[in-house]
Amino acid sequence: MQSAIDMMPAKLPAAGMKKRRSTSWITLAAALIALIALLPLAFIVWVAIQTGWDTVVALILRPRVGELLVNTVLLVAVTVPIAIVLSVALAWLTERSDLPGNRWWSWLSVAPLAIPAFVHSYAWISFVPGLHGLWAGVLVSVIAYFPFLYLPIAAALRRLDPALEDAAAALGLDPWRVFARVVLPQLRLAVCGGSLLVGLHLLAEYGLYVFIRFDTFTTAIVDQFQSTFNGPAANMLAAVLVVCCLFLLALEVMVRGEERYARVGSGAARQQQRARLGRATLPCLLLPAGVALLSLGVPFVTVGRWLLAGGTDVWRWDEIGLALGQTLFLAIAGAVLATLAAMPMAWISIRAPGPLQRLLESCNYIVGALPGVVIALALVTITVRVALPLYQTLFTILFGYALMFLPRALISLRASIAQAPVELERAASSLGRSPVKALWSTTIRLSAPGAAAGMAMVALGITNELTATQMLAPNGTRTLAMAFWSYSGEIDYASAAPYALIMVAMSLPMTWWLYVQSKRMAGR
Repeated sequence: MQSAIDMMPAKLPAAGMKKRRSTSWITLAAALIALIALLPLAFIVWVAIQTGWDTVVALILRPRVGELLVNTVLLVAVTVPIAIVLSVALAWLTERSDLPGNRWWSWLSVAPLAIPAFVHSYAWISFVPGLHGLWAGVLVSVIAYFPFLYLPIAAALRRLDPALEDAAAALGLDPWRVFARVVLPQLRLAVCGGSLLVGLHLLAEYGLYVFIRFDTFTTAIVDQFQSTFNGPAANMLAAVLVVCCLFLLALEVMVRGEERYARVGSGAARQQQRARLGRATLPCLLLPAGVALLSLGVPFVTVGRWLLAGGTDVWRWDEIGLALGQTLFLAIAGAVLATLAAMPMAWISIRAPGPLQRLLESCNYIVGALPGVVIALALVTITVRVALPLYQTLFTILFGYALMFLPRALISLRASIAQAPVELERAASSLGRSPVKALWSTTIRLSAPGAAAGMAMVALGITNELTATQMLAPNGTRTLAMAFWSYSGEIDYASAAPYALIMVAMSLPMTWWLYVQSKRMAGR
């Protein structure tokens, strides 16, 4: 008995050494991935240094850059406030009022996410051929992107404790003042987060604005690259676009503030009583019905009209099958690669939190805020100058997808790993398994559903991605988005319609999953 007891202290330090060694290797892998994720941002800075200060100033201070900056600022400054007002109104009607069919209107307010933004624009330009310019861009942008605001605002409204509103009403405040002074301040986080998503999408979008002939930094970068392959000029436009993205990130942090939004103390939140609309029911129904008609009716009617006009001839099954197969392959391969790359960072964010972890994690989120065209331009220039054999290869495009959609996989993995008890890893290690085998047999298996959800979100993004795919794809690649863009660019809208329909059909299940998850977060 004594010999057995004496042996135990000798084994525990060895197990601890293995654990620390495993953690150090995972941290090293996470650090390497974080550094790689910053590659596009670092490359733009390096190109600016190599180009020279005088040339950089000349390229940035051109009148054309000023025009693009004015267009971009106006687009964001007008679109985001309209989307906020629309989303708050829809969320209140569907979550806080007795609007008839509120559950259906709630789902219909999320469903536009299933339609790629460039398909929205294709539908509207087919419906109204003269739709061009800033206000056309604002209209289509609000219709395409307001669900990014509606989802978090509706989820926040479901979670609010009505006791605060009851207390404000008891003090003599009318319903409008209660909403303005009690409810709206508690929606700040949701509004700031959703506005940031919408703003970043506005900066990154390409196809939507090409259809309506509205120039932004993204359209100018792609045009510069495709027409003249002018690396310095395109990279300086990309640098200005990156500054705009970082400015949005900083603005969101300042507006969000550091206030607490959770209740402290005993008690339990009760269910909010829905407001009675009464005579205002019919007028209030016009808002969700009108939004659904504009965001869903116009695209589906337009696609259906072009399908009927084209008949069976537009269903070129050999081309469609090839595009569908290539899209699925790139989506699955890119999703697997992004998920694998996110695993080390997700693991240390839960198992070894600290200043280094927060720094590494922020690197991954910064690259997620960069437009796809910036990442693609950086990879194109790097492969052309340094690694020409990798130019327009499968490796490069999958690498680009992994960089672009790494945050999507990271968020899902982090949430699922947090639900896997660390004690199971320790128990597996105490039974003699190596740290890697213990990690695989416990945490990795338990986090499989979250990994699958993250892969689905990445695959959805890859399916609808256009600009980076055009710039990085190997010769002969023709995804659903590329085929749609090719036919629509030739004004052959009938031939483009089947590809639009298939992309929407592939995106709808993922959109439904996002809607269900938002309900679960609020305990519904």
